[in-house]
Amino acid sequence: MKATVLIVEDQYVEANYLRTMLEKAGYSVTGIARSVQKARELIEAEKPGLVLLDIFLSGKNTGIDLAIHLREENIAFVYLSANSNEEVLTAAKATQPYGFLVKPFRERDLLITLEIAKYRHEHSTEATLQRETVLHKTLKGIFSKEENVAAKLLAIAKALQAHIPFDYFVASATESATWLPQFFSCLRTGFDEYQDIGIEQLQNITGLSSEAIQHITERSERPYDNLPYNEKDFEALRKQIKAVNLFANSFHLKSAISFTVQPVTSVIVHIEFYSRRPDAYLNDHTSFFNRLLPILQNGFEKILETSSAPNTSAPQYVTQHSLSKPGIEQPVFHGIIGNSHLLLNVFDHITQVAPSDTSVLILGESGTGKERIADCIHQLSRRKQHPLVKVNCAALPSTLIESELFGHEKGSFTGATDTRIGKFEKANKGTLFLDEVGEMPLELQVKLLRVLQEKEIERIGAKTVTKIDVRIIAATNRNLEKEVAEGRFRLDLYYRLNVFPILLPSLRDRKEDIPLLIQHFVQYYNRKSGKKINGVTEKALKNMLAYHWPGNIRELEHFIERSVLLTKTNSIDEAHFTGITAKPSKVSPEDGAMKTIQENERDYIITVLKKCNGRIWGPGAAAEILNIPPSTLKSKMKKLGIKKEYTGS
Repeated sequence: MKATVLIVEDQYVEANYLRTMLEKAGYSVTGIARSVQKARELIEAEKPGLVLLDIFLSGKNTGIDLAIHLREENIAFVYLSANSNEEVLTAAKATQPYGFLVKPFRERDLLITLEIAKYRHEHSTEATLQRETVLHKTLKGIFSKEENVAAKLLAIAKALQAHIPFDYFVASATESATWLPQFFSCLRTGFDEYQDIGIEQLQNITGLSSEAIQHITERSERPYDNLPYNEKDFEALRKQIKAVNLFANSFHLKSAISFTVQPVTSVIVHIEFYSRRPDAYLNDHTSFFNRLLPILQNGFEKILETSSAPNTSAPQYVTQHSLSKPGIEQPVFHGIIGNSHLLLNVFDHITQVAPSDTSVLILGESGTGKERIADCIHQLSRRKQHPLVKVNCAALPSTLIESELFGHEKGSFTGATDTRIGKFEKANKGTLFLDEVGEMPLELQVKLLRVLQEKEIERIGAKTVTKIDVRIIAATNRNLEKEVAEGRFRLDLYYRLNVFPILLPSLRDRKEDIPLLIQHFVQYYNRKSGKKINGVTEKALKNMLAYHWPGNIRELEHFIERSVLLTKTNSIDEAHFTGITAKPSKVSPEDGAMKTIQENERDYIITVLKKCNGRIWGPGAAAEILNIPPSTLKSKMKKLGIKKEYTGS
């Protein structure tokens, strides 16, 4: 059954042309609106299944303003536009449209785009319902288990991670809830690993007394208005609320959202999510949590009913806890090293998108590992038994790209001595990876767009078309929004590829992963060269952490490969680093003048302490990583005045 369509277009001739095409194809047009106000009136009178929406309209409001309302009403919409600058494109992208048509367009382009938009909308809604149904079953299972409340809270946090992403999770209750810990929190430390953070752990990290921490974390001081706090709002919240400031300083948090659950009249359970990203939370997260409230209320009531005696003892904490279920295969990210919060966010996105056939656009600087991400997505998808075919659009001459992608028939042009199967056909039933797609010529972009829409290709010189079933993963180091604004990349193709973007962080933004990457590359090149290099010296590591790495992971790998070959000792020292320290690196304003050896040592110890959440001794603690006795580390901290700096006091 065809969807009903509302046309929002202020050009009379174009609007009627659209109506004619749609009605000819069997669509029912609910009306034509020239302004946002008129469109809202028509939507209230008869809710359409789809909206064709021009960005620039008569009146003070734009199509982007209406798009926000359409998202709230769960109505699919497709943008229409003749041109757009980067600012408008960015605003349009934030509304998550279901398609984009660049004027002028063919009738066939319009109809295919509408079919795709309808399909995407129906399946995204269906997928959301399925995911929430699975979550409901998971939460019911957690509440039914015979475990202590702390273990249940940890499991709830893990279950919610895919829906409300966080780096730090806090759950607590009013004092009357003696069956629930008055303060429970956990820190995400790996893809499926969480470290609980209690009062004692906060003491070690901050240097504050348990009484001071308990006073700061008192419930009465914190607001719970279900609103997202991002960037400036979060900074204002930090100044207002001591507990938020304590958490933010301890774990480098930059955004938050919090909720309340009231299972019985006398008890209020507070749940807070914090992220190290400055823009992690949306109003959609509030809507989602509100849909969960009944099951959470019932679950906490069940805990209350089954608690035969108040739980006044301290919860049983596990320092490092993986919540993987026995017998259930966990995602494997082959060849991707690190556990920084930015990389964990990438892992989350991979696991969300891999099982579907959704197009993925991988963005990031050169050398950040875009091809590795494409490999992981394919290996975690339902297409993993079929080919992953890779095409580097930047490496092919413009005259050969069409033949390379679509193939050609024998004799179709000079030099075509035989029939050639193109990359699309080779990738049938599998995945096609278009690397450096931003380098593709404009004339080929048109053909690529039509292939993606119509799911069929035509070899050069062929008289028939070939149906294909291919999942597209594209990658680029270019700013495609800027390319679109400057006319070098088609807007409709951008939206067709940018269904699910994954932004890879630069190495300078995830420097905490550098030690793990060094270890990985040293071991790899040890095996290749037959050497037994242990790693890098402390001074070399300091230099590597201070370096800007404009070539990202690729540059780091080449450096380690070269150093392994050149070193005469069992460690890579600072001498091997001399060649690249001379390269210009961007210096942030806070870096100021060159630091002394003592200042660098102080900064390095602080970095390690933060990585270890303030733990000085024990397995994996700062003293072990620095390879010095705990007593020596404490003496250095005192000498360098680190405690005051680290605690923020």
